[in-house]
Amino acid sequence: MRADARRNAEKLRAAAAEVFREQGLDAPLKEIARRAGVSHGTLYNLFGTREALIDEVAVGFAGGRLEEAAEQALAHEDAWAGFVFYLETVCELQATEPAVGDVMSGRFPGAARLMAVCAHTQDTAARIIARAQEAGSLRSDFTREDLLFLFGSNALVARASRGTAPDAWRRGLALSLDGLRAEAAHPLPVSALSEEQHRVVLGRLVGAV
Repeated sequence: MRADARRNAEKLRAAAAEVFREQGLDAPLKEIARRAGVSHGTLYNLFGTREALIDEVAVGFAGGRLEEAAEQALAHEDAWAGFVFYLETVCELQATEPAVGDVMSGRFPGAARLMAVCAHTQDTAARIIARAQEAGSLRSDFTREDLLFLFGSNALVARASRGTAPDAWRRGLALSLDGLRAEAAHPLPVSALSEEQHRVVLGRLVGAV
């Protein structure tokens, strides 16, 4: 790669990280090119697709934050406290860094590294759920898909209320947590979504299909 192309690529990476963190992973590519001071065509010539650019910059800052939240949750001596910490931390990240919510949604299947982070995050979330259920504090019928659906809904609320009522998501989460305690559980009217159903429903929820 020529020296000028390397410089442009580095400027685009920096601009993409900034814009994605502000607006989410579906932010306009033209805005990224504008902040980098290069043409829209230069962006495509250097990276080809949105997914390639996402893999270049988003995995590091978003994946790292999610991994840190999971590690701290699992380190809690009290399993319920760890579960609550994880939900509160991820929901707050969704409210303050839209790209985090996009990482968990699986909306960009062409971004291979991003999808690997998404899968790892879901597996770790399942461990946090199982730990709280084994301790008897989390209702036994709560699934990983239920958690991802909760996160998907929270991401929409956080995005819609940003700038108007930035803490609105906290009320919804607190109500959800009260309903997730084992002692509050009542039989649910329908079964949990399958993995395939969850993928389709969440994709529609976030506008991916």
